[in-house]
Amino acid sequence: MKRSAGILLSVSSLPSEYGIGCFSESAYKFVDWLREAGQTYWQILPLGPTSYGDSPYQSFSTFAGNPYFINLEEFIKDGLLTAEECSKANMGDTPDEIDYEKLYHGRFPLLRKAYSNSNIAENQDFAEFCKENEWLEDYALFMAVKDKFGGVSWNEWDEDIRLRKASAMEKYRSELSDDIDFYKFLQYNFYSQWDKLKSYANENGIQIIGDIPIYVAFDSADTWANPELFQLDESNIPTAVAGCPPDGFAADGQLWGNPLYDWELHKSTGYKWWISRLAHCFRLYDVVRIDHFRGFDEYYSIPYGDKTAVNGHWEKGPGIELFRAAEKALGKKDVIAEDLGFMTDTVRQLVKDSGFPNMKVLEFAFDSRDTGSRNDYLPHNYDENCVAYTGTHDNQTISSWFETISDEEREMARDYLSDRYTPDSELHISFISLIMRSKANVCIIPMQDWLGFNDTARMNTPSTVGENWKWRMTDSQLSRTLSENIRHITEMYSR
Repeated sequence: MKRSAGILLSVSSLPSEYGIGCFSESAYKFVDWLREAGQTYWQILPLGPTSYGDSPYQSFSTFAGNPYFINLEEFIKDGLLTAEECSKANMGDTPDEIDYEKLYHGRFPLLRKAYSNSNIAENQDFAEFCKENEWLEDYALFMAVKDKFGGVSWNEWDEDIRLRKASAMEKYRSELSDDIDFYKFLQYNFYSQWDKLKSYANENGIQIIGDIPIYVAFDSADTWANPELFQLDESNIPTAVAGCPPDGFAADGQLWGNPLYDWELHKSTGYKWWISRLAHCFRLYDVVRIDHFRGFDEYYSIPYGDKTAVNGHWEKGPGIELFRAAEKALGKKDVIAEDLGFMTDTVRQLVKDSGFPNMKVLEFAFDSRDTGSRNDYLPHNYDENCVAYTGTHDNQTISSWFETISDEEREMARDYLSDRYTPDSELHISFISLIMRSKANVCIIPMQDWLGFNDTARMNTPSTVGENWKWRMTDSQLSRTLSENIRHITEMYSR
């Protein structure tokens, strides 16, 4: 990854007409805007179908795509829906915020109608897509059965289908064949539209950085269809789940609840499932950011049923062996290691052995508890093999961060910038410029930070549910003036 720059913006945050950003004309316009702004990368959040809490990091499948991102205008153009039907559906009234409840109730009936009006069974490309994607059969069946049982988690289904007994699998495949085809229809359209958008981006010099969570959700087709890959008991109930230990930010730690991998089993297969997962990601993206990279060195194991993460303990992960196996199978790929959080010598060694660039987040640089000049997040300490961010989807915007840190930390930041005069309202550009002129090969700036927005535009506050993943841009915010300013700063620092 050469000296360059990019912008972090979730697909869901794009301007759009129908409640959420998607693969519509606005996405193509954003690619054009990125090109005009002199950018090389568009970093997005995971593309999977979201479940409870609307988090892209808790998906019903690590392989499937989010049906919300399907462009309804394509269905109108193909005669599967009418413009009137789409305009009448209530998918939310606020152009700068996603209403997920209205989106669900407004969009899925339209997707069903489009499927009913299609002749998808006679489409040869569709048949080829189903044949090429082995994961699709389990995913479509999982979603159809989930609907049958009112949306509850699969561990609450009848025992025969919960345990995938042959008679039950045959029964539900027959009984729910139309629903199964509907979910396959959605995936076919998702991938057809995404492939076109990604090709357009690449043709215009924009590479896509995708995001792969280390864990999959318990309530997912991945866990239901492959229980042997996880730490589950004979009834397919987890024995332990993932999270993070208590720290200065969370006294009880973080209880994520994802099932943990049975790494010995994965090793015995030559990491076949993980290689398949990574191969799929490199079909979707040009560069893959692996979330919670330290979990491959050591992972935090919490007894299933605990209400907090206090009683967890560390276990050894697969280490470099997994990535050596993946490189042997897939060749050398562009990967970013998300190594944020508490770092140990063994995690640092794993990142070094992998050769992957790691992450530097400017918001972590000015901590009054760490006044040493060797703070890894201070830009003068960056080496070339890293990706620098002002903040991530889990952080405050840079403007709100500066407002809410202590007086001492604001003084530290001002001193480091050698800037006593720039108004707080304009300081986001100073912080962006600070990391853009660092040695880091790649700088990725969240769109909210380029816009100077406060935390009303924040994407996610960890350990909270209900108010996250909602922010959207409006068309007017993608201005020519902003693109010219971004290009100027990008070119000034040879990116």
